[in-house]
Amino acid sequence: MLIQSRDKMGRKLSFTEILCKISNRILNILLDFKLMLLRLVGHMPFHTIRIACYRLSGVKIGRETRIHMWCNFFDPKNIEIGKDTVIGDHAFLDGRAKLVIGNHVDIASSVMVYNSEHDIESEDFHAITGEVFIGDYVFIGPRVIILPGVRIGKGAVIGAGAVVTKSVMPNSIMGGVPAKLIGRRKNKSLHYRLGRARLFQ
Repeated sequence: MLIQSRDKMGRKLSFTEILCKISNRILNILLDFKLMLLRLVGHMPFHTIRIACYRLSGVKIGRETRIHMWCNFFDPKNIEIGKDTVIGDHAFLDGRAKLVIGNHVDIASSVMVYNSEHDIESEDFHAITGEVFIGDYVFIGPRVIILPGVRIGKGAVIGAGAVVTKSVMPNSIMGGVPAKLIGRRKNKSLHYRLGRARLFQ
C-alpha cells in the first residue's frame, strides 16, 4: 500500500492528512472485500438466504421484500428498502449517500440507482452525493438510471430505459432521456400487494 506525501493534485500533505489517507485506504479495502462477498451472495438462487446476508451487511429490508439474483450494492449501510418490494435481477443500488426505497415498489431488471457522481467542474474531479428517495407503489421499468438527489413520488411510473435526472411528482408517468412527463397514472388509490417473486431467481 503506497501512501505518498502529496495528494493526487500534487498538494503536500501534513502528517495528520497522511494518517487519514491511510485510514481511508484501509476502510475502502475492507468495503471492497465486503462488496465482493455480497456479489458472491447474489449468485445464490434462494431469496431467503440472500435477504439474510444482505441484512447482515447492513441493508435494512422490510418484510416480504424480494431481491432477485445478481444485485450489486455500494455501501449497504445507507440503503433502506420497505416491505413487499421486488427488486429485479442485475440491479445496482448505491449507498454512498442515503437510499430509501418505499413499500410495494416494483423495480425491474438492470435498474441502476446512483447517489454519488463526480463534480465535472471541480479542479480535482471529486465526488458529490445526493440522497435518493423512491416512494411507495412506484414502478421502475427495465434499464432505468436514477441519478443523485432524485425523489420519486408515490405511485410514479418510470418507463424502460429512462434516465431520471430530476425529482418526479406522485403518479407521474415518465419516459425518455432525460426523463420527461408523458402521462399521469389514473388510479390514485393504490393499495395492491406485489406478492411472491419468482423462485430460484
